Amino acid sequence: MSYYKTIDGKKMDGAIIDAADEAVKGDGRISKADAEKILKFSKDGGKITDIERTTLEHVFQKYKWTEAAEGWFNGEISKL
Repeated sequence: MSYYKTIDGKKMDGAIIDAADEAVKGDGRISKADAEKILKFSKDGGKITDIERTTLEHVFQKYKWTEAAEGWFNGEISKL
């Protein structure tokens, strides 16, 4: 696992991308439990960096989410 990955010319957090990729291996969607894990990776340093925020936005836009995960994630992101 690489610490950073470049996607669409943007530097992304490798752990968040890897967690999202792992999450969609089952039914192709990110569940609420998966979303909690993904958000946990973004808070590993105590605050969310610009790269982590860009990565979270990418994951939210490019991956499929369950309705419950999407609602939960939006609520948590609004708190940051």
